[in-house]
Amino acid sequence: MAEKSSKRELLGTITSDKMDKTVVVTVDRLEKHPVFKKYIRRRTTFKAHDEKNECRMGDTVLIRECRPLSKNKCWRVVNIVERQE
Repeated sequence: MAEKSSKRELLGTITSDKMDKTVVVTVDRLEKHPVFKKYIRRRTTFKAHDEKNECRMGDTVLIRECRPLSKNKCWRVVNIVERQE
């Protein structure tokens, strides 16, 4: 019986791949300003687990929330959506 996962999934771009089995993923989102009603670009960075070290800088990846893997890492790379050439 397959259930829908309650874990969050985000789409982001890899900004660093210098660590072993870890990548830094930047997720951009647009937020509406409460007073001026203009859209503001917000950026958040996450550390994600990359088991096979196959992600490279600039790739677009899908990450999913998981149990804490280290002090700052609680996301996993699900798949690589687009490769950077």
